[in-house]
Amino acid sequence: MQRWLKLPDGRYIDADRVVLVGKVESFARFDEGGNDLGIGYSVLIGTDFPREQQFAVVGSKEEIHAFLKNLLLGTTPANAPPT
Repeated sequence: MQRWLKLPDGRYIDADRVVLVGKVESFARFDEGGNDLGIGYSVLIGTDFPREQQFAVVGSKEEIHAFLKNLLLGTTPANAPPT
């Protein structure tokens, strides 16, 4: 059974395929004009061990926290696509 999690950018991922969760990293965010947007956060997620199957989830502290909480505790958002 698939368990869909919504990424901060709006895409969905099947949580049952996640095999790797990296360390949460922080970085300074800037827009195209060089204006400071504050601190951004990212975490590496892998759906398989080859690097081609790994991607970074980027968002605010709250978005990354909610994503990891949903992934690790097994909860899903109410607006997840049908399985």
